[in-house]
Amino acid sequence: MENTFLLEVGLEEMPAHVVTPSIKELVNKISKYLKDERINFNNIKPFSTPRRLAVEISGLSDKQEDIDEEVKGPSKKIAVDENGNWSKAAIGFCKGQGVNPDDIQFKEIKGTEYVFVNKHITGKSVEEILVGLKDVITSMKFPTMMKWGNNSLEFVRPIKWLIALLNDKIIPFSILDVSTNNLSRGHRFLGQMAVINNANEYEEKLNDEFVIVDADQRKQKIREQINEISVENNWNIEIDEELLEEVNNLVEWPTAFYGNFDEKFLKIPKVVLITSMKNHQRFFSVENKNNEILPYFISVRNGNDHAIKNVANGNEKVLTARLSDAEFFYEEDQKKTIDDYLEKLKSVSFHDQISSEFDKMKRTKIIADLIANKLSLGNDDLVNLNRASDIYKFDLVTGMVGEFSELQGVMGEIYALLNGENAAVAKAIKEHYYPISANAELPDSKIGAILSIADKLDSVMTFFAAGMIPSGSNDPYALRRQVAGIVRILDNQNWNLDLNELMKESIDEEIRNSISPKVDQTKVIVDVNEFIKERIKKLLKDEKIRYDISEAAVNSMNFDVNYKMKIARKFNEIKNDDKFKETVEALTRVVRIADKNKVENLEINSSLFENDAENNLYNQSKTVDDSLNQLDANTSFDKISTLKESIISYFDATMIMDNNEEVKNNRLKQMNYLANIINRVIFVDSINIK
Repeated sequence: MENTFLLEVGLEEMPAHVVTPSIKELVNKISKYLKDERINFNNIKPFSTPRRLAVEISGLSDKQEDIDEEVKGPSKKIAVDENGNWSKAAIGFCKGQGVNPDDIQFKEIKGTEYVFVNKHITGKSVEEILVGLKDVITSMKFPTMMKWGNNSLEFVRPIKWLIALLNDKIIPFSILDVSTNNLSRGHRFLGQMAVINNANEYEEKLNDEFVIVDADQRKQKIREQINEISVENNWNIEIDEELLEEVNNLVEWPTAFYGNFDEKFLKIPKVVLITSMKNHQRFFSVENKNNEILPYFISVRNGNDHAIKNVANGNEKVLTARLSDAEFFYEEDQKKTIDDYLEKLKSVSFHDQISSEFDKMKRTKIIADLIANKLSLGNDDLVNLNRASDIYKFDLVTGMVGEFSELQGVMGEIYALLNGENAAVAKAIKEHYYPISANAELPDSKIGAILSIADKLDSVMTFFAAGMIPSGSNDPYALRRQVAGIVRILDNQNWNLDLNELMKESIDEEIRNSISPKVDQTKVIVDVNEFIKERIKKLLKDEKIRYDISEAAVNSMNFDVNYKMKIARKFNEIKNDDKFKETVEALTRVVRIADKNKVENLEINSSLFENDAENNLYNQSKTVDDSLNQLDANTSFDKISTLKESIISYFDATMIMDNNEEVKNNRLKQMNYLANIINRVIFVDSINIK
């Protein structure tokens, strides 16, 4: 018989951002639990609202599958005593397996006889297994956890009710003082208690009590309501998917409505209006067909349309107060110059163990200048980069950013333009924050990209030097995100930069004396390099690059991030090619010999060569070495691949460990020299060619 099971965890209202990841976690945990317990099912359908996490499991089998398995026990000499009787070890083994010693068979494994028994395990009923969902629920983890009463359990919010219903039968278990039953709760204001008589009537019964439990269905209803308002008023409303997700997780019975605000606020920059509505009020902004913002907003009520005009009026008053603040800050901010803000920035701390924000800008400027020189930036771009580096944090001390912190950089661009700054400078001020999340937009301009890299690299170096290094999930200063941003920008811009060299140059003695943070960055460069490597591995893993190839690319003896990303992709494309495998095999042989026989002095004496193969490999190695001054992912491997035949010929004609110590050492020097060339391109020893 196939069964339907309903599980509902009723809660006090959860934060909106927790709802979607929580129901996904619950589904994944339940799916794994049932599979581990050998219970078959067809589908798990998720339901979620701010007050509940629920699943409907269809096609659930009646019981676990039975198991017949052969179990190996002790050796025969341990299982049988000198009198031919079963030993305590044999009897104890059988007891543990639920069989009798009479069931024992002996089988030989590698010349030794062992005890074996055939064991039949009868599957438990699905009712017995479903009781274990209590532990599945209590094992859930959330971004924020809480306790309530005198209980030790931590959960996202207090559990108020539980439903565990197999068809029409309650599966009994309790979490704290809440026991399972078949009673759910409708909408907090519009609905009543809902009696669920059978697991398959859950959606219908909750809908009768003004709760749409299917999150996708609820979201679609909101979308349709907004589109209806848009058509009625001839408005253009581009639905923000991120905002829609948040709003959807705040309501159980959505009703969209619109309100308005005074046209005088339209003089405030559009981005400020949208931010105020979206981030602070969870309103959708309204535009006309020319994408010009209009003095209206759309909101979604958790309820029906009763007295909806009063609701709209209340929201209008709240938004008016918010926009009045924005108007005030916008006007007041324009009364000061950029120089005024820069002076104020000197007393603003970047971090109390590191420096002020003003000193951070000075350090960033040095890194940006170094990058610009390495990239041979043109004169106009250099002038704009220099100016952007001097002022790029000024908006942090404006009133608008103080009130709307999410507008840092955005207001910097707006205020820079109002103060007559070059458009490229203003754009770089905004773009230096990019990317703001894992897959977010990257800087579009060269100046913005350079400034972003420089600012992020300074943050990572100084926080590491201050001992604030991310560990586990703890990363309060978002250093992982910032390094990932550096990697993505370099990859996107196709810039070849040696970050190790860049860090060393940025903190030389002269620079440290002129603008020294309170921490010594010289001691952390190695750690920062390793941290960068880990971020590259993470990004390559996200691209489904094979693990061993990622390791080989990341551990190559160079510090060019862009090169590492692109060589990994190239190797991942050709990994199954037979010529690739043969080449890697030959190169790996050289590297492994060098690893086992490290030498410091690589001055090779060609007069000690005893055959043409030695001489050919040496000359070809020098040619390849000279050609690799500028690493290129598309050609570097092709260049070292030309060594394959010479390497094979060398090993056919040459014995490395010669009896003559001088000859042997010279050959080891050649192996180490060649290994260094190979490892600059790719750390071949990591690659699995089997």
